Amino acid sequence: MIMKDIKIFSQNFHKNNFVINTILEIQDTFNIIFIQEPSWSFICSIPSFKNKKREELVGVLNHPNWITFFRNPSNSDNSPKVITYINIRLSSFQFSLQKNIFNHGDVSIVFFFNCGSVYFLVNIYSDLLQLALKILKSISTMF
Repeated sequence: MIMKDIKIFSQNFHKNNFVINTILEIQDTFNIIFIQEPSWSFICSIPSFKNKKREELVGVLNHPNWITFFRNPSNSDNSPKVITYINIRLSSFQFSLQKNIFNHGDVSIVFFFNCGSVYFLVNIYSDLLQLALKILKSISTMF
């Protein structure tokens, strides 16, 4: 399959699950959705060897028509601020989250192959301090 046109929708959702779910449900014009400030919420309690009272599982919205890519948070205080959704129609391109290039909660790098070439998609959260952009700029000067 050759990809001629890729349509990306990018939006800051201000942690609104209702709007994110609506976009995932009705969106068929775009192939890729970049979300900034996703809503992380309680999913369920799971058995734990560490905690007799069980541990809370926290996550983001999943949808059967979309593949979700995000960096796993190491704790509840550093949940990623960016998530990438890829429509399952594009699953033959074998998208993959690239954490070894840059592993930060404000930046998500997803790559895929098409006709022998590698393509990178970058989803960046830019806060008032532009922290992610400054980190990327400092890294780019190393190369």
